[in-house]
Amino acid sequence: MNGATYEVFAVRYGHMDRRASENFLGGCACDGPMPIDYYVWVVRSADRTVVVDTGFGPAEGVRRGRSVLNSVGTGLAALGVEPAHVDDVVLTHLHYDHAGNLGLFPRARFHVQERELQFVVGRHMADPTTASAYCVEEIVDAVHLVHAGRVRFSAEDEELFPGLSVHLVGGHTGGTQVVRVRTARGPLLLASDALHFYANHEKRHVFAVTHDPDGLLEVYDRRFPELVDDPDDVVPGHDPLVLTRYPAARTGLEGYVALLSDGRTTTP
Repeated sequence: MNGATYEVFAVRYGHMDRRASENFLGGCACDGPMPIDYYVWVVRSADRTVVVDTGFGPAEGVRRGRSVLNSVGTGLAALGVEPAHVDDVVLTHLHYDHAGNLGLFPRARFHVQERELQFVVGRHMADPTTASAYCVEEIVDAVHLVHAGRVRFSAEDEELFPGLSVHLVGGHTGGTQVVRVRTARGPLLLASDALHFYANHEKRHVFAVTHDPDGLLEVYDRRFPELVDDPDDVVPGHDPLVLTRYPAARTGLEGYVALLSDGRTTTP
């Protein structure tokens, strides 16, 4: 078996001030500040670089009241990654903050669940609340990529490359997938929006935007333990605590780019 291991990085590109009551489905009795950060991820081995999700651009950020701290392209450049040279991008789902900027990657193939693409062009988009988390123009871009032969539909559980696999979990959207990565210290799970905050898992209280809440709780109880032994190795998709619990990728990138694959620097 190929023993490839990867470095894994979280790149923070955006931010929004929110309150806890906005972040939990049905609200939260203990309200207070609970900001949300926006990330893309880089998974890199000696011979392969994979980008996980593509974020949103400045115009979409302005439209939705989100702050772009650094463009996705600038964040990737901090790691020496040139988007035009990236061959593979995993899209965990197609919400506006995970599937924008597709044009930054002119030669990439995009790995997505077929169920997610069916979800975003099907009957669920007749619900304005569900549809509001998607950007129509980005969905059209994704459909164009399908017709251009640049979308590869992932299997429900599939090793895309040695040591890097995707797993359909749903819950957050109809076709959300998570990414399991082999690192030198063991497997790491990039949960993306299957887990917005550590607190969602700890409190068993899902994020406010969730297609199937009961299904997502099942993911917490069954799927996550199947994929990693230690719940601390599940990395949430929007928690500012990621940047304090993991070290900076290098000096000067504190609060911006975290190295996830060497382990935490602090405990929960």
